[in-house]
Amino acid sequence: MILFRSFSEVQEALKKSTFSCADITKNYLKRISNQSHLNAFIEVYADEALAQAKIVDHKIKNGTAGKLAGMVIGIKDNLCYKNHKVSAASKILDGFDSLFTATSIQRLLNEDAIIIGRVNCDEFGMGSANENTIYGPVKNPLDNLRVAGGSSGGSAAAVAAGLCLAAIGSDTGGSIRQPASFCGVVGIKPTYSRVSRYGLIAYASSFDQIGPLANNVEDAALILEVISGKDDFDSTVSTKKVEQYSKASIKDKPIKIAYIQDCLDRKGLDPEVKKFMEEKIIELKKKGHVVEPIPFPQLDLLVPVYYVLTTAEASSNLARFDGVHYGYRSKIVETLENTYINSRTEGFGEEVKRRIMLGTFVLSSGYHDAYFTKAQKIRRVIKNNTIEVFKKYDFIISPTAPHTAFPIGKKHKDPTAMYLEDVFTVQANLTGNPAISLPLGNHSNGLPIGFQIMADNFKEGELLAFSKYLFN
Repeated sequence: MILFRSFSEVQEALKKSTFSCADITKNYLKRISNQSHLNAFIEVYADEALAQAKIVDHKIKNGTAGKLAGMVIGIKDNLCYKNHKVSAASKILDGFDSLFTATSIQRLLNEDAIIIGRVNCDEFGMGSANENTIYGPVKNPLDNLRVAGGSSGGSAAAVAAGLCLAAIGSDTGGSIRQPASFCGVVGIKPTYSRVSRYGLIAYASSFDQIGPLANNVEDAALILEVISGKDDFDSTVSTKKVEQYSKASIKDKPIKIAYIQDCLDRKGLDPEVKKFMEEKIIELKKKGHVVEPIPFPQLDLLVPVYYVLTTAEASSNLARFDGVHYGYRSKIVETLENTYINSRTEGFGEEVKRRIMLGTFVLSSGYHDAYFTKAQKIRRVIKNNTIEVFKKYDFIISPTAPHTAFPIGKKHKDPTAMYLEDVFTVQANLTGNPAISLPLGNHSNGLPIGFQIMADNFKEGELLAFSKYLFN
């Protein structure tokens, strides 16, 4: 079986007629079958993908193929695809078929990408290990006894294992970047409003963002270029012009980079991850770039504020799943209220129920001002302080995660420990800034270490150019 690691390799094979799109798709289908133990894919569109591949082959011959002709992509199970099942990895949406296609998915199809199937994830995007799912945990392709990360663990594992060339995930607090770090791939969360959320099953609407995972920066940049931009179906999408991210290049000048010293001194940070970051800082300085430590007084407030606000939004967003309109309905049906209670109790997983209850509490009378309102005020302070940093610096760097992928089951019963997995990633979601995880380091345990870069809003072009510079 052939293992393609870049879209340029695919394009070269198609150009030389070494392989057709149909051949490439068959290859991926075989790889998915042979590595089913990873549990990355929950549904494979074998016949449909092959039919689409043949159409793309015909377009290539006619010279009418789109930008992504021959790119085989997996989609996270919280993105709607018309006439296909979508469940957000939850029992509550068992048997539900999408009535429309998410804008991001439609744009991929418009450029002749081949959607090969839907991939596993944490239920409603709530998790950092891809263990909160009705389909069972996703295994890390680099060590099958360890987690793939979450919530887009299936997306990261599928790309890392060569089951598809790229995948689409969603990122509410690090759900693209952290699994990318754990599996050794590239994952980018764009600026909030850069990519339409139409067709994304919401977790926390002011945080959620769709983005790509790929083996390299170039492929991620091309996908982001395709899926970004104005959308009439989503009023929150920016009308700013989309740059040609695939052609972004670094400016010939010293780059100003900030890092939060307290991040590197933080308790719980793996010593090897800290050493890796320190070595990267030295390396960047030697190349003539300005790299300076900065204070960030709200560092310890990032995770608490994030979980107060996201659980509140989740409580509201998930109220629509009631066992009446669609999806799972309890067999214990006595009264309308009883139907609601039993269906939601049986249909939602433990972590989802925990976050719904937390969110309902912080929104309740008597506690709204003490928790939700206060958290919103602190979010504004965090946003303002981040804006001030980017007035002086081009980027903020940090580890993506405090450590490498941990063993399956190690933290599953400890919500607090799991929530702290997001310590380095949630800032970008609280502020809306774009951020990327690059697999630039290796731990002595053989697993990758993710390097996170955050940029100013709508500076994806500069972020990707700098990422190419570091990655290549």
